[in-house]
Amino acid sequence: MHFPFLDNWRKPHPDAEGAAASTDQLSQDPESAAQLLSECELLREQARGAGVELDDSVESLRALDQLLPHWREDPEVTPWLGADAGLYLGTVVVRTVPGARWVLWPDGQPVVRLPSGREVDVLEEGGAWAETGSPELSQAYAEVSEG
Repeated sequence: MHFPFLDNWRKPHPDAEGAAASTDQLSQDPESAAQLLSECELLREQARGAGVELDDSVESLRALDQLLPHWREDPEVTPWLGADAGLYLGTVVVRTVPGARWVLWPDGQPVVRLPSGREVDVLEEGGAWAETGSPELSQAYAEVSEG
């Protein structure tokens, strides 16, 4: 999946050094990265419509888990909403788990690196949630926050 807002960090490079440079740039300005990755406009719009405030808290993940999944009726919306859900899950992890941070894989995909060194593909987690509701975002957070 292509994330246009990451183009500022990624430059087209034919080798892995380019990806390493992107990750370094992400590390140099983690707050800006967190801000960009937390936008999740489609998810925020869906949540707002259901009266759910997304305040980057674990409680908001629980509230998202309770939403009726009307988006599943539109196969074009589900993948985008899943990506947003994954980015939001990552945002909550980065903001609430000490030492967690965003990094980019060599293909440019944002993932969350935990203090243990484990990297979590939050986009995969969000996609599964949007498509099937499982695992719940709050459950995924609980597993990730344990390290």
